[in-house]
Amino acid sequence: MSTLALGAHVEQTDPIAEAQARKAPLVQFFLGDPQGYKKPVVRYEGGAQALRAAAQEAGVDLYVHAPYLVNVATLNNRIRIPSRKLLQQHLDAATEIGAKGLIVHGGHVAGPDEEEKGFDNWRKAIESLTITDTPVLIENTAGGDHAMARHLDRIARVWEAISSAEGSDKVGFCLDTCHAWAGGIELGDVVDRVREITGRIDLVHANDSRDAAGSGADRHANLGAGQLPPDELADVVRGAGAPVVVETPGGASEHLADLDWLREHL
Repeated sequence: MSTLALGAHVEQTDPIAEAQARKAPLVQFFLGDPQGYKKPVVRYEGGAQALRAAAQEAGVDLYVHAPYLVNVATLNNRIRIPSRKLLQQHLDAATEIGAKGLIVHGGHVAGPDEEEKGFDNWRKAIESLTITDTPVLIENTAGGDHAMARHLDRIARVWEAISSAEGSDKVGFCLDTCHAWAGGIELGDVVDRVREITGRIDLVHANDSRDAAGSGADRHANLGAGQLPPDELADVVRGAGAPVVVETPGGASEHLADLDWLREHL
């Protein structure tokens, strides 16, 4: 586990400096506004190619998180159509900077009668994408009765739907520990069960939770300061064996402490 790549979600203006401040070989960040439909913007001085070159020179892997409001599952055309467009724009931008993955939430529908169409909308979304070398990593989410990726059975339905889509080999999975805990998924066997469904875990978001198991609340805490059993959190990271991003409160000093906590428990 000493070779496991550990990093953090950081401010997007200078991801390389943020990585160096955390002594991290990888970072995750947004490209533009995480709460808006505006197209992605590379804020690094010199633009996308400069960021790509700087990351390669520094030996830092880059991950991009798509805006929170992307929801390709919904039946609401005013949300689904711009979400598909935004997902493509962010995939293209992530590819331009040489990112290792684009993380996107699973989305949701309005009610139980829409769930079947919601799963199929994921298939349509993948088929509509112009696939690049950067994988799209679907992340499990914490709340919502009609979320596509909160529960394991829903994740299985998403994977079943997208498996027939051209480009599905470029779709991976991001496992968030806080989201799994808050979503009511048992951490003890979550790695094995996710792998049975998806065949892969490409990235782990290692986050503690401020709230109880099954609460549905997406409120991250620093590692060891929340309600996740420390050994179970560490077991998930160890078992997944994938690169790790902490999306915990604070800046470089807090993230350094979280990464040290994780190394100690691994």
